[in-house]
Amino acid sequence: MPIAVGSKAPDFTLKSKAADGMKDVTLSANFGQKPTVLLFFPLAFTGVCTQELCDVTGGISAYADLGADVIAISVDSPFAQEAWAKANKITVTLASDLNKTVIKAYDVVFPMLAGVGDTAARAAFVIGKDGVVKYAEQTATPKDLPNFAAVKAALAK
Repeated sequence: MPIAVGSKAPDFTLKSKAADGMKDVTLSANFGQKPTVLLFFPLAFTGVCTQELCDVTGGISAYADLGADVIAISVDSPFAQEAWAKANKITVTLASDLNKTVIKAYDVVFPMLAGVGDTAARAAFVIGKDGVVKYAEQTATPKDLPNFAAVKAALAK
């Protein structure tokens, strides 16, 4: 089960690769500034993950209108994430949890996905600007998408 609503969100600093080079993505940089939507997804270059992140990219203005930052996290390398984002026109910030520390901290590890190893489960969190978890959801299977209407409702509160 993912960490509970009302918990202090575990902070992290992960790497993200973009055209302008490698950068750090730190959750607490948003504390006191704006809420953050964390989307955990199993693997880049897979069908459901591509659909999810393309859909979020297409609707990113809805999150911006609610004052939120969106960070998507997988266990892929930042280089694989960058290639995937470029190939699919994904503009959401992608962060690499290659060492699997953040998926463990949020308790969203999916063991042995397709027999290849542990990945992130598909999950969504809304972290308030106070650093507290306002919404937490882990989907029943990696093929299921989070309830984005509930994510937006949590942001609107």
